[in-house]
Amino acid sequence: MTIETRAVETPAIETPAIRTPAAANGLALETRGLCKSFGALTVADQINFRLERGARQALIGPNGAGKTTFVELVTGGLRPSAGQIVIDGADVTDLPQAVRVKRGLARTFQITALFRRLTTLENVTLAIAERDGVAGGLIRPAGRHNRVIEEAFALLETLGLADDALRPVSALAYGRQRLVEIAVALGLSPKVLLLDEPAAGVPSGESGLIIEVIERLPPDIAVLIIEHDMDLVFRLARRITVLVQGRILVEGPPDAIAADPQVRQVYLGEREHGRGGR
Repeated sequence: MTIETRAVETPAIETPAIRTPAAANGLALETRGLCKSFGALTVADQINFRLERGARQALIGPNGAGKTTFVELVTGGLRPSAGQIVIDGADVTDLPQAVRVKRGLARTFQITALFRRLTTLENVTLAIAERDGVAGGLIRPAGRHNRVIEEAFALLETLGLADDALRPVSALAYGRQRLVEIAVALGLSPKVLLLDEPAAGVPSGESGLIIEVIERLPPDIAVLIIEHDMDLVFRLARRITVLVQGRILVEGPPDAIAADPQVRQVYLGEREHGRGGR
């Protein structure tokens, strides 16, 4: 299938391949000509993506569209074949994952990545200690780290998790574990937060908690939601990017994306299955 790349709102603006100060362009995250190939297979094809500071944006696309590849490229799990990745105005293309976190990039995962035997408070405390470079000192008496522990507990209170602070993560319902993972990510003080399918595996009765917490995230954090749940996407995102076959198909506000005929054909389920369509 041949994909014609176009914008819903305005024609795409070509981005110069130079370092642009974040203060000048207001972008928290940007990719320029991002490509990834495995031999003859291209899984990311000239992706020019922009996430503004404080944005609430979603990345959607059918299975195999390249969403996971894009996230791995941005976070440093994969090395691009070509292109640049810029966080808050700084080129991080050649930097390892840990350094990108220090530069303000945090993510959650499709499957929770927590220390299940530790308590909720301990998980968040470790994240804050790592951010501040004092994680190696946590073997010292707890009183030496009151500030870190107090900050962790305050964050749990903000997310409605204070009652679970001293419970091991393994004892929490899955929806609560997803909230703990968001708390851990926030403990890193990110400029950019990537939420990779935050509602995945969460029972419908608990998904409202996830939505409520995302809606209350600090407004200065740029949030990118990678999600299959269209109800969640259209409720939370102010802008949506549609990825198909490793390329950006269209992007724009939710109403324009929902009405776009190409999106309806390739993703939102309006193909003519069984009615003469191919």
